[in-house]
Amino acid sequence: KGNGMIGNIYSMGLALQALEATRKFYAPRNWDCAQAFSVVYAHDYQQPMAIAQVLPALVGRSYLDAAGLDCAATKDMSPSQQLPLSPMLGTHGVPRASIQVQYSITNTLQGKHFHYSTSVTVPSGSTLLQVMEVAAEENPQTFSFQTEQTSWGPYVTSIHGLAGSTDDRTYWQFLSAGDALDEGVGTYKPHDGEHIQAVFSTY
Repeated sequence: KGNGMIGNIYSMGLALQALEATRKFYAPRNWDCAQAFSVVYAHDYQQPMAIAQVLPALVGRSYLDAAGLDCAATKDMSPSQQLPLSPMLGTHGVPRASIQVQYSITNTLQGKHFHYSTSVTVPSGSTLLQVMEVAAEENPQTFSFQTEQTSWGPYVTSIHGLAGSTDDRTYWQFLSAGDALDEGVGTYKPHDGEHIQAVFSTY
């Protein structure tokens, strides 16, 4: 993409690793690595899997380098010689402001079609999953949903009793202003006044 994104934020880690590892012998055209890395630097990665895939590229390595690591050379390093881990940022106990998020669910693909919309008030910085949980608490008959835990975080399998299926190639797609979200429901943080759409879709 023109802004440096390769696929989406989840695919960036492996894409950067592959491009760095193959650039010496496979170069159909030059690629702007600085632009791609700027996308990674600007993103606040939360998922362990995404971090694990992007971290090697950030230190100029790829998973291919793991086969040639000399572990014996580092086993005697004292903790003071090792790179420090970034501390987790803590909260300061300051109440967060509330935001309002418009949330709608739509199915025009299978069975009885439906479209429902609601306005949800949540603390600023809440994830989309938290928005969905509040909507389900306020109106469980309409906005109930189910998730399954994956290595990439929670994955929405069903909304309003309608589940996606690999056999039918159906799933719940999440959109904002008509564009697919580039993060999962467990990490995406809607802004005040944003309209999030969950649309039953096919691939």
